[in-house]
Amino acid sequence: MTTSTLLAQALVNGLIIGLLYLLMAVGFTLVFGVMRIVNFAHGEFYMLGAFAAYILVSQYELPFIAAVALAFLFAVAAGWVVEELVLKPFRHDELNGMIATIGLAMILQAGALILYGPDSQFMPAVADGAITLGAVVLPMSRLYVVGFSLAVLLALYVFLGHTRTGRALRAVVQDTEIAAAQGIRTRIMYPLGFGIGVGLAAVAGALMAPLFSVSPFVGATPLLKAFVVVILGGLGSIPGAALASILLGLAESVTSTFMSNSIAEILIFVLVMAMLIVRPTGLFGRSEA
Repeated sequence: MTTSTLLAQALVNGLIIGLLYLLMAVGFTLVFGVMRIVNFAHGEFYMLGAFAAYILVSQYELPFIAAVALAFLFAVAAGWVVEELVLKPFRHDELNGMIATIGLAMILQAGALILYGPDSQFMPAVADGAITLGAVVLPMSRLYVVGFSLAVLLALYVFLGHTRTGRALRAVVQDTEIAAAQGIRTRIMYPLGFGIGVGLAAVAGALMAPLFSVSPFVGATPLLKAFVVVILGGLGSIPGAALASILLGLAESVTSTFMSNSIAEILIFVLVMAMLIVRPTGLFGRSEA
């Protein structure tokens, strides 16, 4: 395989990975924007989405698209309940809220270990075959990921930009006090924002379930990548998260293809440290001063 072919394949794979990072990062950013809490349980909701898809497809033989939709709805409902019962006292209390989400992450991971054990589970392929574009091979299973990711992101864009509830949620993200003064019911927006945020993480987990194994520990790496994305893009900035996700996916894929996975990981964190030194607020972040 020629260098140009390898590069084209790496770029395509990087775009696919970047879309999944984007789902994670937008959900992470949405939760932080609404509650001002760094959600360390975000990766565990990714894990719950992966397990939900695995169970619904493998045991109940539901269509994959139905499994992804149900995983999202389950995560939104679970996130709403968690916000009301666990995180409500810590709204805008960053330190204690962060500690609470660490505890929540440990509880969810331990629960999955009790129910399914530490061994990895493998989900049946949701699509067979591949499409060849020149020298680039696109497996149908990965095209499913692209299609569903774009559909979810488009639905989120329409919801946030063209519905009354979505615009209210954006107002809370931008300035909670002014939003409340304008009559927006923030007591509804808090659990809704948290639920949608973790629901996006669950969708990412559900979409990745057919491509990789599913285990109680599967959420650790996506959580770390979500952190990297929001640091590069700017904490609280959805456009920044979008750009950083694609750039990170491309850099990771190209570097691992031509060098190694270890060098790709090193490069990622060199970029993070450089960004923190040169522009601490990220690509699109704004200083609080």
